[in-house]
Amino acid sequence: MYIIMAYDVNEKRVAKVLKIARKYLTWIQNSLLEGEITESKFERLKAELSKIIDESEDSVVFYKFGSEKLFQKEFMGEKLGPKLFM
Repeated sequence: MYIIMAYDVNEKRVAKVLKIARKYLTWIQNSLLEGEITESKFERLKAELSKIIDESEDSVVFYKFGSEKLFQKEFMGEKLGPKLFM
């Protein structure tokens, strides 16, 4: 499956959430990651995040797709995220 993850967490936990999420997904912009992930890895990602976030004040949203081919991305301005190497 393909996941887009967006988060809004207290600044005390931002670095920890990003570090965990980058183990599974590609960092695209501040608070936004995406990537292909298996169901078991997705469950591990959520389990790790649940140990860090405070559900009374933090928010993490996952958009799930069957494949990257099922949606279109459109950018404005500079593309952030992984650079392609030649």
